[in-house]
Amino acid sequence: MAFEGIGASVRRTEDQRFLSGRGNYTDDINRHGQLYAIIRRSDRPHARIVSIDTKAAAEMPGVVAVYTGTDLQADSVGGLPCGWLIKNKDGTPMAEPPHPVLAVGKVRHVGDPVAVVIAETRQQAKDAAEKLAIEWQDLPSISSTQDAIAPGAALVHDDVAGNVCYDWHLGDKEAVDAAFAKAARVVRLDLTNSRLIPNAMEPRAAIGDFDRATGEHTLFTTSQNPHVIRLLMGAFVLHIPESRLRVVAPDVGGGFGSKIYHYAEEAIVTWAAGKLARPVKWTAERTESFISDAHGRDHVTTAEMALDKDGNYLALRVQTLANMGAYLSTFATSIPTYLYATLLAGVYKTPAIYAEVKAVFTNTVPVDAYRGAGRPEAAYLLERLTDVIAHDTGLDRVALRRQNLIPANAFPYQTPVALQYDSGNYQATLEAALTAADWNGFPARRTAAAAKGKLRGIGISTYIEACGIAPSAVAGALGARAGLYEAANIRVHPTGSVSVFTGSHSHGQGHETTFAQLVADQLGIPFNQVEIVHGDTEKIPFGMGTYGSRSLAVGGSAMVKAMDKIIAKGKRIAAHLMEASVADIEFKNGSFSVAGTDKSKSFGEIALTAYVPHNYPIDELEPGLEENAFYDPKNFTFPAGCMVAEVEIDRDTGVPSVVSFVAVDDVGRLINPMIVEGQVHGGVAQGIGQALLESAAYDVSGQIVTGSFMDYTMPRSDDLPSFKTGNEVTLCTHNPLGVKGCGELGTIGSPPAIVNAVIDALSEYDVRHIDMPLSPQKIWSIIAAGPKRRAAE
Repeated sequence: MAFEGIGASVRRTEDQRFLSGRGNYTDDINRHGQLYAIIRRSDRPHARIVSIDTKAAAEMPGVVAVYTGTDLQADSVGGLPCGWLIKNKDGTPMAEPPHPVLAVGKVRHVGDPVAVVIAETRQQAKDAAEKLAIEWQDLPSISSTQDAIAPGAALVHDDVAGNVCYDWHLGDKEAVDAAFAKAARVVRLDLTNSRLIPNAMEPRAAIGDFDRATGEHTLFTTSQNPHVIRLLMGAFVLHIPESRLRVVAPDVGGGFGSKIYHYAEEAIVTWAAGKLARPVKWTAERTESFISDAHGRDHVTTAEMALDKDGNYLALRVQTLANMGAYLSTFATSIPTYLYATLLAGVYKTPAIYAEVKAVFTNTVPVDAYRGAGRPEAAYLLERLTDVIAHDTGLDRVALRRQNLIPANAFPYQTPVALQYDSGNYQATLEAALTAADWNGFPARRTAAAAKGKLRGIGISTYIEACGIAPSAVAGALGARAGLYEAANIRVHPTGSVSVFTGSHSHGQGHETTFAQLVADQLGIPFNQVEIVHGDTEKIPFGMGTYGSRSLAVGGSAMVKAMDKIIAKGKRIAAHLMEASVADIEFKNGSFSVAGTDKSKSFGEIALTAYVPHNYPIDELEPGLEENAFYDPKNFTFPAGCMVAEVEIDRDTGVPSVVSFVAVDDVGRLINPMIVEGQVHGGVAQGIGQALLESAAYDVSGQIVTGSFMDYTMPRSDDLPSFKTGNEVTLCTHNPLGVKGCGELGTIGSPPAIVNAVIDALSEYDVRHIDMPLSPQKIWSIIAAGPKRRAAE
């Protein structure tokens, strides 16, 4: 039998059902007597709701009910809560305006839900929704961060002065100012991290159900963290005791962060099902997703680096305007603060850093975490700034990185922005990536491309991220309104097979495979005897779900702790059976043995004894073999790496093509190298999408102009090269597996590598910076303007 434990590239067991069409997604679920909901949304960015006439809609065939915000308000339905409190520089709390489930009084962005129509069929509900007569009074709107803080700007929320949610800072301003005062040179860069729309393969969906006999509510939903949804919706929105609320997240077709949050539709169908005593189902249309799913990124930043005469980094100063959209989404406030500014040291030994972040409201879709969540924004800033420093000073960009990297012998390394890195070797990933990319051979490839009339460039980025957000006590002190641990229950059955109940949730990561590998490796049982159960709050222990590349580092560590307890109990049972001291019992490869003898009992024999306790230490142990564990990490984990991209540009059209991409990462111990590689591939594809193709845009009137795949360009297979990946390993020092996380690194390191490569390809035009996405139009305009000669230093 092939080895299937830690380190084996086991094929994903869940793919059999997905590829054969047997996945069970929320929209695949249909309940007896089910009704269908259609949400009527605002088509205006900012307006007062003068009146809503529901009469015509209610009289349409098949319509069972029509509800507006005033109906929910009258039933004491609360607003959607924000899960992270940020404090201003002066210590006062952030502005936290209400976020109604259905708009009351005003709408604040295109897509704001206004009413819900519920009917016997989806088409009947859709037809009736069009009959709602809404009288509006249009109001001035703002869609950009700069417009939001302009003097006299219209207010998104009447009681939020200047549209500012918070004005926050991190770092030692005095130390930074002193370093800038003595710097030999200061390099400044203004840049924008464009707004993105997640676009998971599966649109969001939700089904509310209510059992009149028990008074229990059930919500089926496309969620990354069902227990968090149960907590937020039950406690703050619908006021349902958790003992009467079940949340089920079945198979989920991608999330990328956009399915973390508690959305209005989940509360709407749950509430309506209770009112009507019939199941209510809602499934988003794709164009609806563009204006109802939380968006990502959307930062405008000025960064300055102070350098000494040799190019050593002395201090970094950063000012960022972050767009919150019209309301605060569940974790929105933490993204530009504790998941962004704390990573501004990157992999560099910059002694002093000071960051100011001002978050503002605009008449746009709310913004929250999108794959990487703050870490891509920080890496992009640092890696673009590093290349601009090389451009402005004439220093070699690789040598500049080498001399400023944190040394491999400096760990644990305390950054000037709160985090302490526990392990890493950034020199190793840098050198391995340069070798794999044949960096030194690039001039020949550039010459060959020029002979074909192409411009060729090479770009590099060295990055770090923080994963497994923790520990709970620290996060709580920083404003988190929830714990950040994870939970696991290990249930050994009488014959020795195992069911694992985990608070983590899989939505494409391959948990059913990697988690089973952990169990097979530690308990020494066959891989195919492990069942992974997740996503149902009625079955699994209270857990925090999946985001921030935390599943193995936090969820896997909880499993290890629970299995340690299983093994410890097993040793006591084995000691009784073999008439030995517990201290003499060893466990290895699925067998309990007495040290120094040939006595042994298999894992299955011990399991059977636990459930059939005929010869059992009943006075010392309870029957059964099942254990729970919670794991609250001591620190973040810190995956890091280096990515190198090569591009070619067609001079006549400005179209860039990615012709080579190398990623060398340090994700700690690899549980399943094949799945890690797949995660890198997916992340890099999304990073290339942001660098070259994707950007959510609003016009001056507040209308979204990239509201479908006709206008919002997603990367396709022919936009991507074959990727070359590699790994360097330094183990995480504070979790039992030594893992760091791999789900987001591709989106973190790839955008700056691609942008740096395109700008290198345009070196004869002396381009300093281009904001993403680097569209053919932008590139062609530079080429059409003709080469530039750099002014003498």
